Amino acid sequence: MPEPHSAPDPRGGAPRFRRPTPLTFEPSEPTPEPEHFFDLESITDPRELLARSTELTLAFRAAADRAMEFQAIAAAQLADPKRFDRLPEAAIADRAEWTEDYARKMVEYGRELLGERTAE
Repeated sequence: MPEPHSAPDPRGGAPRFRRPTPLTFEPSEPTPEPEHFFDLESITDPRELLARSTELTLAFRAAADRAMEFQAIAAAQLADPKRFDRLPEAAIADRAEWTEDYARKMVEYGRELLGERTAE
């Protein structure tokens, strides 16, 4: 079977190998594309822009709230006294880059959330 990039010899016999064509120009540098943020910059109608950006704002707030609930649940699980590898609130605060007081509140909030899950 012939090798890739090989051409048959017109006189018959084994295929000859072709050399790549030399470049006669330097490839241009890729131009960086402008930053796009959910294509908001392409919306020209202010009403549509307000509606779409409001929609995104609400979605990001909901996502941030949900992520915070998961942080609280994880903090509560890590501080659970039943765990042999439980972490003190100071260690949880250090890992999450919180103050110790905030970590304490998140552990409490997480326990409330876990309690609601088991009550359902």
